[in-house]
Parts: sequence; structure tokens; C-alpha cells
Amino acid sequence: MSAKDPLVEPVETPLFSVTKGEPTPEELAAFTAVVLSLGPAAAARPEKPSTRHWVRRQQLRLEPTPGPGAWKRSRG
Repeated sequence: MSAKDPLVEPVETPLFSVTKGEPTPEELAAFTAVVLSLGPAAAARPEKPSTRHWVRRQQLRLEPTPGPGAWKRSRG
């Protein structure tokens, strides 16, 4: 088979390797699940204030007011 054969799958780089000990398949599966759950998906979206946050600020009359330090109060 040649390298351009569509039936040949590319070899993937392993996510991790065991350098000491002999873990069971169940232990490897559990470890893999933990490693994959720590992926970059958690940092994908910055937190934005919800609409409820702004409605609550209006109900409490916490609109930004002019004066010293107004820019600090405007962030919520």
C-alpha cells in the first residue's frame, strides 16, 4: 500500500504513555476520561452578564451615575 492510499488511516500521536507500572484497562479508561475532561473547552467562552443581571440593576436603581469613580461602578 502507498502513503496516498485512502484506506490507510494516519497514525495518531498518543495522548499519554505509561512509563511505570501496569495499569488495568479500567484504570487507563478512568485516567483517559479525567485527562480529556481537563481540555480547553472550559476557557472557550468569557463570562458575560445575563439580561437578568441588568434588569436587577435597573430595579435597584444602580444605573451608572456621573461623578468620580463612575467608570468603576459601570462594570457591574
